[in-house]
Order: sequence, then structure tokens, then C-alpha cells
Amino acid sequence: MSNSYGYLFKITTFGESHGVAVGVIIDGCPAGLEWDLAFIQNALDRRKPGQSAIVTQRKESDIVQVLSGVFENKTTGTPIALLISNEDAKSKDYAHIATQFRPSHADYTYFAKYGHRDYRGGGRSSARETAARVAAGAVAQLLLKKKYNIEIIAYTSQVGHLKLEKNYTTLDFSLIESSAIRCPDISMANQMEQFVKEIKKQGDTIGGVISAVIKNTPVGWGEPVFDKLHAELGKAMLSINAAKGFEYGSGFEGVNMKGSEHNDVFYVDENDVIKTKTNFSGGIQGGISNGEDIYFRVAFKPVATLIQPQESINESKEKITIEGKGRHDPCVLPRAVPIVEAMAALVLADFALRAETNQMSFD
Repeated sequence: MSNSYGYLFKITTFGESHGVAVGVIIDGCPAGLEWDLAFIQNALDRRKPGQSAIVTQRKESDIVQVLSGVFENKTTGTPIALLISNEDAKSKDYAHIATQFRPSHADYTYFAKYGHRDYRGGGRSSARETAARVAAGAVAQLLLKKKYNIEIIAYTSQVGHLKLEKNYTTLDFSLIESSAIRCPDISMANQMEQFVKEIKKQGDTIGGVISAVIKNTPVGWGEPVFDKLHAELGKAMLSINAAKGFEYGSGFEGVNMKGSEHNDVFYVDENDVIKTKTNFSGGIQGGISNGEDIYFRVAFKPVATLIQPQESINESKEKITIEGKGRHDPCVLPRAVPIVEAMAALVLADFALRAETNQMSFD
């Protein structure tokens, strides 16, 4: 099983949905980074369950414990261990699926691959695992902000058929946390929230899109040919539970343009900095950052657990009827916003350290 991500800034997560705890080991974080526990905790608070009427009502405080790697409020350069206890697991809610395969879940594939699975909330395949990613991503964000003034902003841009058509450059990002759905347009946010509530009443679920913007990335980050910046961002995003699609820059809409329309023409600005007049490249050219805003979108499927009957089979290959019980998200988007930000930060933190090895003076 692959539980680690990164080369120089590397994380390893552990834990199951209904185990004692989930956590992460961060290896490679440079020494001397000023620790900000409040910032890390805020990121976890934005991801945790029970924060609004449109997410699962599982109650977890998600208070992070720092076990190692920090002394006198600074990182020491040694592995950082962060632990988040599970406090409100109700395993009995999953007893009925101990030998059953839920449609579109990892139940069958985990059973087929390992021959044994933790059915309690999906075990390791549960989105509960992402709490560890968010904790690690917050540390990466501290590094990126302190050293490079990089800002990573994600928000909900689509829920089902409700789509925010505005360009990200016209949005007021300060409004993202004003709504439970985390959409920076109040009118659209209200429509999205009402739609999710209606879907929840039906015992159903809905998917959507999270958009993200990364500002102030230095020129030259990315490792062609196989570790291109956009390729690693895509891998990171698609590793998130329920993620089904990734596009950056002009994405699929770019196929409707001619090359003469799509090319980002260079110019030198008043500060003698090379810029592009447009940014259809999404801040990445040749797999390397070019200094412009990096922007991308991640599509998330509807949550697979429905509070209504569905046909399925069990381990004995018998036909059954299955119905979800317990507490589940009708839509992953509100809680996935900080996860997208965290994974983007982990990608960039790793490339930041790798970029330090790209050039060397021999004078």
C-alpha cells in the first residue's frame, strides 16, 4: 500500500476511520520554520465533520497533537509527527455491511486486493484519512508563505448544475468562509446550499467542482519530464477521495481555440519582469512554473453512500439490497476545499526544496 507522498518534503499518513487515531509523519521540513499551531488547527477545523447542516454530523474535535519535530516554537529539521484522535466513531453503524459491497465504494476492490478489509466506515479508504493530509499541508503552507509569500486559495465553483461562471480574478476571496458551501459569491452560495439540503432530504448525494488559485509561485518550479508541475498537481488532486477529474489553465475548453488565440504572448512589465499578456497556460509551461497565477479545477463525484435502498452483492456473490446508515456527507465539496489547498501546498513545498538543487555556481 502506498501511504507516502513527496521526495524531499515527504509525508507518510496512517490510521483508519474507526481506529484510535489518524496521523502523519512529515520528513524533510527544514529547521527554523516558525511554528503556528493556530494556523494548522484552523485548517483542520475547516475540514472537520459536523461544522454545518450540509455535512456529516459526526462530531470530531480534530485537535492536533504535536509529538515530535518542534522545539521552542520552531521546527528542528527532524521528523514532525502529528496525531489526531478519533473521538466519535460509531462502528455499529457499519455492522450490516461487514460482508456486503456498497456500490461505488472501495469495499469490493479492497477485499479483492487484500483478502481482508476494515468495513468500519471504509477503514483506510475513508475520507477520514484526509485529516492527516490537511495537517501536513498546513505545515507546507507555513513554509511556502514564510519563504516565498505563496498564497493558495480554493473554493466551491460548482454543485451539480449550479455553476459559478465568474472568472476567479473578479471574485472576492474574503467571502469564501462566509458560506457553509465555501463559494465566494453569496447569491450562488445560497442557491448551492439550498440545493444540497434538498438532495439530502431525498437521501441522495451530489457532486461538483472545486477551483483553486496559487499566487506568487516563483519561476522555475517543476521537474520535467515525468515530474512536471501540472502532472504532480493532477496526481495529488486525484489521490483525494471522490476526485474524478483535473484540469488546469484553459483545460478542456482550450480545444475550442486556435493556437493564435491560445498562445500566451510574453512582455516585460514596468518592473523589468517577464510576464504573459494572457494566462491560458495556467501558470505552467513545459511542466515548469512561469510566474503567473497557477489555477486549476478538480471534479468530485457524488458521495457513494445513499440513505435509500440499492441493489448490490455480498462476499458470497449473493444479490442483496443495501441501504446506508449513520452520518454521511450529502456533498463532499465544503470539506474538500481545505484538502485541495493542502495537497497543492504539499506539491509546491516539495518542488520548492527540489528547486534549490537545480542550479549551482561554479565561479
